[in-house]
Amino acid sequence: MPATSRRTAVFTESLIREMTRVAQQNGAINLSQGFPDSDPPASLVQAAKDAMDAGRHQYAITWGSPELRTALAEKLRRFTGQAVDPQRELVVTCGATEAMMVAMMTVCDPGDRVGLFSPFYENYNADAILTGATPVHVRLNPPNYGFDAAELRAAFERGLKAFVLCNPSNPTGRVFTRAELLQIAALAEEFDTFVITDEVYEHIVFDGRQHVTFATLPGMARRTLSCSSLSKTFSITGWRLGYVHAPAEIIAQARKVHDFLTVGAAAPLQHAVVTALGYEQAYYDHLAAEYAAQRDILCGYLDRAGLAYTRPEGAYFVMVDISAFGYASDIEFAHWMARDIGVAPVPGSSFFPYPENRFIRLNFAKRPATLHAAGERLLRLKRG
Repeated sequence: MPATSRRTAVFTESLIREMTRVAQQNGAINLSQGFPDSDPPASLVQAAKDAMDAGRHQYAITWGSPELRTALAEKLRRFTGQAVDPQRELVVTCGATEAMMVAMMTVCDPGDRVGLFSPFYENYNADAILTGATPVHVRLNPPNYGFDAAELRAAFERGLKAFVLCNPSNPTGRVFTRAELLQIAALAEEFDTFVITDEVYEHIVFDGRQHVTFATLPGMARRTLSCSSLSKTFSITGWRLGYVHAPAEIIAQARKVHDFLTVGAAAPLQHAVVTALGYEQAYYDHLAAEYAAQRDILCGYLDRAGLAYTRPEGAYFVMVDISAFGYASDIEFAHWMARDIGVAPVPGSSFFPYPENRFIRLNFAKRPATLHAAGERLLRLKRG
C-alpha cells in the first residue's frame, strides 16, 4: 500500500481532546478541553427550537445567512466601532477552528512562513503545516508571558507572510496591551505581513482590562483577518459557529476556501444565534464577572495547594507549573493526575514546538460546584 501524506507525520492527534477521553475513562473531573459546563441562555435555546420548528433544515447561503451576517456586522460596529459590510466583508464558518484554517489557506501558499507566539493553541501549528507553510515561533516568556521585541523583529525579518495572534491568549491567559499590539502592528506594516487574529475570548477579560481589537489599530484593517466565534461567548461550543472578518477583496477569496472545506455552518443554528447577538451590554458584563469569579475559585485552591501558576488576565485557562513534582514527562503527569487525583489537565507540551514539560493547563469555565469539587481533589497535590 502507498504511504499516507507526509504532512500528517509531523503533528500528532490533539492532546486536548485525548485528555477528555482520559477524563471519561478515569471518572475524573475534566478541566482539560475548553468548554463550559453551563447551559446557553434559555432564550437562545428556544430560538434554536423555533428555527427547527420553522423548517430551517436546508443549506443556508454558503458564506452565512444574511440575517446572521447583518447581526454580526452590527455587533462588530457596537463593540469595535468598525463599519462592516455584511454582504462583502464577512464569511460565517464552522467555528473559529475552520475560520483560522480558512484564513491561513486564503493568504498563505506552500513554502510561506507563518509567525506564531509560543506557547500557542495547538491548532495553529497544524493549520500552518496543513497549508504547506512553515511555522516560525516567537517565545512568550513565563511566568508573565511577555515577548522579546528583538526576537519578534527577527521573526518578521525572516519574511513572514502572516502572523497569528491569539488575544486574549489560549493557553496563557495573557491579554496583550495596546503598546504590545502596536509593536506587532508596526512590524506587520514594515514587512508587509498579514495578521490573522483569534479573538474568541474577546469578552472574557478581567480586572478592568480592555480587549483591543487588532484590526482597529492604525493601518491594520486592510491587512488583518479577524477570526472569532460565538461558542465561548454564549456557551455553545457544540454549535460550531464562527466567522472571518476582513476587507472585501480578502473575503472574496476566503469564501471560496470555506465553500470547498465545509459548504456551510448549520442553518437553524445560524438563524437562532441572531437572538444572542442582540443581547444588551449587561449580558457581557455578567459573563466577564462570572468567569472572574470562577477563576478566583480555582486559583484559590491552587494557592492552598502551594502550586505555582500564572494568574489569568483573560480567557478561561490557567497555566500551572508542575516542575516541583519531578516528572520527566508532563503527559505522564497528566495521566497520573487524572487517574490518581481525579482531575484531568492538558499537558503543557501540547502548546510548545520544543521540549517543554514544566506545565499543565486547567480550564475554569465550570460551575462553582464543579470547581470546588475539583479544587478539593487538587489539594491532594500539596507537598510537604
